[in-house]
Amino acid sequence: MSLLRGNNSSNGSDGGNVRVNNVSIVDGRQIVKIRAKGGYQPRQSVAKAGVPTAIEFDTNGTFDCSSFIRIPSMGISQSLGSSGTTTIDLGTPVAGKLQGSCGMGMYPFEIVFSN
Repeated sequence: MSLLRGNNSSNGSDGGNVRVNNVSIVDGRQIVKIRAKGGYQPRQSVAKAGVPTAIEFDTNGTFDCSSFIRIPSMGISQSLGSSGTTTIDLGTPVAGKLQGSCGMGMYPFEIVFSN
């Protein structure tokens, strides 16, 4: 497993940026890992466009509205288990932003796909 990007950022309530390594390539497939509990961490991920991609949502005792995700541009509305990993296939994204949120729209997340 090799890391694709190590410079993704997540904005905390303090306004600072935190570096994360949440995007990797495994067997030719790009995996974006997002933790879902009280929102999504990181809120923004950066990934490579043109690579088959999946999001892995990790939950651990998640019972709030972040246990349901919506990605309107792809017609995705899906419940996540309260604990475990849920994988959502995104196909092969083109350059641009993919935006999603919890079921109530309170907690947003986005993946920026760049060339």
